[in-house]
Amino acid sequence: MKIYNTLKRTKEEFVPLKEGEVSMYVCGPTVYNLFHIGNARTFIVFDTIRRYLEYRGYKVKFVQNFTDIDDKMIKRANEETTTVKELGDRYISEYYKDADGLNIKRATVNPRATQFIDEIIAFVQDLIEKGYAYEVDGDVYFSTKKFNEYGKLSGQNLEDLQAGARIDVDDRKKDPMDFAVWKKQKPGEPAWESPWGLGRPGWHIECSCMADKLLGKTIDIHAGGTDLIFPHHENEIAQSECRNNTEFARYWMHAAFINVNNQKMSKSLNNFFTVREILERYDSDVVRFFMLSGHYRTQMNFSIELLDSARSSVERLYNTIGNLERLLEEVKLDELQEKEKGFVETLISYRDKYIEKMDDDFNTADAISVIFDLIRDININISAESSKTIIEKSLAIIRELGSPLGILQKSTKVTLEEEVEKLIEERQKARKEKNWALADKIRDDLKARGIVLEDTPQGVRWFIKQ
Repeated sequence: MKIYNTLKRTKEEFVPLKEGEVSMYVCGPTVYNLFHIGNARTFIVFDTIRRYLEYRGYKVKFVQNFTDIDDKMIKRANEETTTVKELGDRYISEYYKDADGLNIKRATVNPRATQFIDEIIAFVQDLIEKGYAYEVDGDVYFSTKKFNEYGKLSGQNLEDLQAGARIDVDDRKKDPMDFAVWKKQKPGEPAWESPWGLGRPGWHIECSCMADKLLGKTIDIHAGGTDLIFPHHENEIAQSECRNNTEFARYWMHAAFINVNNQKMSKSLNNFFTVREILERYDSDVVRFFMLSGHYRTQMNFSIELLDSARSSVERLYNTIGNLERLLEEVKLDELQEKEKGFVETLISYRDKYIEKMDDDFNTADAISVIFDLIRDININISAESSKTIIEKSLAIIRELGSPLGILQKSTKVTLEEEVEKLIEERQKARKEKNWALADKIRDDLKARGIVLEDTPQGVRWFIKQ
């Protein structure tokens, strides 16, 4: 298995620290709002990688943190006249709702930064004692020039980074690139007692500390979005390796951005979508299929039209699953026939092809292509004259290859009914709000898929056009 390591800028053979075990830390959300589709790609990608590692037999300890104390949270809490803790509690709960909706597996541990204040203070003290950090009037800064390898993750030297960075001017720092590992309390902010007075952790120190305490001083995989390469992950490396005098993470993985309608996602451009909004219209299989249809290191474009296309593709896959499920109830033969034995070997070959693609830096796009080839072969070779055994094996291999991607696990009988009822409900709501355009679009979209709506005095009925 090979993984592209951002640190080395090349694919490397994956060899975990402990045979058969993987320690994996993924930077999670700052919990002050619902998460959006850009976040969703990162969460889905690394959930899939975790699932695939488990599929390949590894025991994965998967840690994804919640940042529950930072400037954005303090600002939002003040705006809503609530406490930072209450805000965090609420949006952690909302995160789980949306992550569950996307069929994202729960992490082994979801630590909150505020649960590790004592450990963070000890971490900062160690940095000061070793000469890598210094205190100025209640603030503590990491001295970047003390770490000779600063910039190795982003591939730039300190001078280049300093020239290109937007840096808060602070004459108290020894160098403009020095960053805060402990922040002095400002009026009205949450704070904790420390050797430097009341204050709170800097953002970067939180992840270093939680990774250290929950996974160890050196971990196998550290991951997140490409926006975290600098400064967040760069700073994590610096403070962790200076404090522990050892390599922090062996493999650094980063998922690329999503654009919306070929533009950067922004509320001002009215192209900002939360996962909550998308899941009101699309099944989790559709969203995951779309997010995994491109390689995780490749920037993707998101649009409703592309999601509709992904839905059509998922329906094709589920049509085959549905046909197999129906055949299992109808076929007369139980035992595998002699002429079917060759097709068993063919099914196994698709597993091998799938593993080959996924072992090559988790190439989900090519893995999905293998599944479509498998579906095509099954449609050609399986019929009402097939045995129950070969039908079961065909259905099992589809489910097996879909599982690491988090798709193709639902019963078709449930999937279609639930989806149509959801869309009918959305259409009824649109009609009540006199949003005729949306109501008509939902009806037309369903009609294009062969599902006809009939408005009757008793309510809306639907049937599949034969």
